[in-house]
Amino acid sequence: MPLDPVRIRALFPAFAEPSLQGQAFFENAGGSYAAKAVLDRLEHYYRATKVQPYGVYPASIEAGEAMNLAYERIAAALGVSADWIHFGPSSSANSYVLGNAFGGWLKPGDAIVVTNQDHEANSGSWRRLAQRGIEVREWSVDGQSGRLALAALDAVLDDKVKLVAAPHCSNVVGEINPVAEIAKRAHAVGAVLAVDGVSYAPHGLPDLTELGADIYLFSAYKTYGPHQGVMAVRPELAMQLPNQGHFFNDAKPRYRLTPAGPDHAQIAASAGIADYLEQVAEIAGGEGNPFRRAHKAMRAQEIALARPLLDYLNGRNDVNLVGPGDAELRAPTIALRHREPGVEVAKRLAKHGIMASGGNFYAWRLMEALGIDPQHGVLRLSFVHYTSPEEIQSLIKALDEEL
Repeated sequence: MPLDPVRIRALFPAFAEPSLQGQAFFENAGGSYAAKAVLDRLEHYYRATKVQPYGVYPASIEAGEAMNLAYERIAAALGVSADWIHFGPSSSANSYVLGNAFGGWLKPGDAIVVTNQDHEANSGSWRRLAQRGIEVREWSVDGQSGRLALAALDAVLDDKVKLVAAPHCSNVVGEINPVAEIAKRAHAVGAVLAVDGVSYAPHGLPDLTELGADIYLFSAYKTYGPHQGVMAVRPELAMQLPNQGHFFNDAKPRYRLTPAGPDHAQIAASAGIADYLEQVAEIAGGEGNPFRRAHKAMRAQEIALARPLLDYLNGRNDVNLVGPGDAELRAPTIALRHREPGVEVAKRLAKHGIMASGGNFYAWRLMEALGIDPQHGVLRLSFVHYTSPEEIQSLIKALDEEL
């Protein structure tokens, strides 16, 4: 493994928290632990700079500088300039703002493409545009595998399409979608690509220049940070969309897609995500861009962790794995179909110190496409690079007793 679990876990206060001892965390897709670098920045902001930022006195100046640093650091981690970055209360809220902005930009008769693999946050806000005369086309998953096939995308693309919205990977299927290829297809017909990266970003922030996405959303609180949604938008596009903020901020890119006052402290704390990724890169070693090195090491670590679990699950005939069985093709967000509702199995696993969850995870349309009753749902086991090999073995032992 490229990352020493002891050194990595030492960077998360949760692993030293007495109340969490003996508990193995397998609900990371619902929200990860926060890195110490993030908590330190958050504590400092509330202690030393809990004032209105961007003023003329020292504490206010420092507060504004701390916020500016977060924009710069998150942008650097994504391989873009700071004017790409927007913060909001959540990715769902950010998607809603974007949907409203596109509703004022698109014209009746224009078309958009959405998927039924997405979390509803990257689906419902776009589908509502049908109320404004926009044609909504669905790129549908394969009903058996849950996969989004590129051929199925080609079937719904033409020059009427102005937007394609798709996930980097599903929070249930887990398969990593070929975003760069999707971007090429969208751009070829003159459409922009909006990517929901919430389920992928915790496994390594991508280089947006390589991906080719025009919009990329992720949740900081699922990526070792505070409860904020991060929205990266190509600056030229952000300035074309109708202003969603106060009218007098129309010329300010950072404010145009932020209709409410931002959470100053949590924005400042988000710089700690980049701090942490640099720490990961240092542990991994090597040379070059630290964010790309962290991404590579995190993925390699997770693949090594996922293999024994996937091998175990593939060997059972009383549970069905949703998504690919190859660890290299997926994020370690592993959903299982079981005869019992997912939440009931999760309750039993909790008796073994396994923190997992069950439900539909706001992927209602995907559940229906896969023939799963959304009320029955799936058992979801989600982990990240800080999960230890011993915790994987504890999970397998608990599953052996409870499935």
